[in-house]
Amino acid sequence: MEKQMKKMYEAIWEIFNQCPNNQMRDIFIDEIEIEDTDQFVRDKFKGKDVTFDRTDLEDGTIIYDIVASGIRQRYSFTEI
Repeated sequence: MEKQMKKMYEAIWEIFNQCPNNQMRDIFIDEIEIEDTDQFVRDKFKGKDVTFDRTDLEDGTIIYDIVASGIRQRYSFTEI
């Protein structure tokens, strides 16, 4: 199996507020170097009841819509 090259990404992690009248959300921004965004998401939420959908945008951004232990979250990866 061929090893993937690591890439640098700007990673944006959004945790959506569960309160119906509160539109605020927690947002964390980081620069990370990883080989595989799918594996990063799996490792990040390991041990939790998690489902996710991946969307690849035309500009190369990769978005994961995640539900982990009942909390809606989103990870966006943009290569830098």
